[in-house]
Amino acid sequence: MTSSQPQPATTHVPPATLDRETIVAFLGSIFDRRGGEEYLGEPVTMGEHMLQGATIAEQNGQPEEIIVGALLHDIGHFTSEFGTYHPDDTEDRHHEDAGAEVLERFFPSVITDCCRYHVAAKRYLCATKPEYFKRLSPASVHTLELQGGPMNAEEVAAFEANPNLKEIIAVRYLDEAGKREGMETPDFWHFAPMVQRMVDRHCGVSD
Repeated sequence: MTSSQPQPATTHVPPATLDRETIVAFLGSIFDRRGGEEYLGEPVTMGEHMLQGATIAEQNGQPEEIIVGALLHDIGHFTSEFGTYHPDDTEDRHHEDAGAEVLERFFPSVITDCCRYHVAAKRYLCATKPEYFKRLSPASVHTLELQGGPMNAEEVAAFEANPNLKEIIAVRYLDEAGKREGMETPDFWHFAPMVQRMVDRHCGVSD
């Protein structure tokens, strides 16, 4: 991972005190302080995983909603009271809900939904596109079982009613893609301006 510009101080700010002007720096501080933590036994760290997804999206000309959604989809691993996933877990830790609860105050629903439903998207794709299962890493297969396995027909129908379905699915594919050992990416601060644009859009602030 390469650093693209000077980084602000990484003092932890309790989420209850955050606002439009501080949320981006707070998220960046999470990447700085905790991005080096192990990611589900994969050959990348937590920070590398999310940065890879965002970088792949950017390289492929994806909209900013997809880039930011990929960048933040797993932020709940750092905010959940259930803690970070461990390979010996026997129950789901619901990091997707924990992350969405932090993001929904500051980001458009498309970003929040990419976080809240990226786990459901795996279950959806395994139900509707059986070949997708072959993309899953061993750790992702393990969590699939903890998360309920492939959706049933009723769950599929409900999931397809989400107006942000296209973006959620796009981020899910980036989730699986962002596990490349040794891939070079920019750091969080490269993406910070577009993250701020998403925040400003949600808060009704014009350029």
